[in-house]
Amino acid sequence: MASKPAPRAPRLSPVTLKGLEPNEDRFFSSGDSHDGQLFDGTDFAGADLTSTDFLECELHRATFHNAQMRGVRFRDVILADSFAPVLKASRSSWRDVQITAPRWGSAELYDSAWTNVRIDGGKLDFLNLRSAKITDLQISDCIIDELDLGGATVTRLSLKNCRIGTLDLLQATLQDFDIRSTDFRTLNGVGSMAGTVMDDYQLSLLAPTLAAHLGITLA
Repeated sequence: MASKPAPRAPRLSPVTLKGLEPNEDRFFSSGDSHDGQLFDGTDFAGADLTSTDFLECELHRATFHNAQMRGVRFRDVILADSFAPVLKASRSSWRDVQITAPRWGSAELYDSAWTNVRIDGGKLDFLNLRSAKITDLQISDCIIDELDLGGATVTRLSLKNCRIGTLDLLQATLQDFDIRSTDFRTLNGVGSMAGTVMDDYQLSLLAPTLAAHLGITLA
């Protein structure tokens, strides 16, 4: 019997930043570009960050509550201990980004693009990645009440040691979507699970749902 190909893990590279200049601005405008800057405890709450660029920046303890972040672009960025009861960042772009311990309530990140991103730790109430384009994303040691990947195109996404309440995969296109070490209570979109990697125990828990989807009677 031919051996099964091993699932491909996300291709991740570390973000290394040097020589950053402290940013002490209090006012921000849409379309701004920040390059090589350090933000420490910056309060972006309510600010208009539409189409703003953060390039080779480090942000510590930033607050984004109700900031307008549609189309914001993060590239070569470290984002640590960020806080946002409501994160409005649809159509945003995240490339070569390291996120640690985020505390986000409703994170509206639909239609966004993710490439080479790592999220470590934190608590997210609702992570809305509906219709997102995701390539090489790892989320580890994170608590997520609801993760919505409906309609998303996913290539190499790993959920490591996470706890998820509801996982929505309806109409998602998945390739190397690894959930082997993650617990979840509810799964929507079982018909879109092609490309998912799971362990035997997870499969046994999903057996009744899969059987119902396929019209199989368990007796």
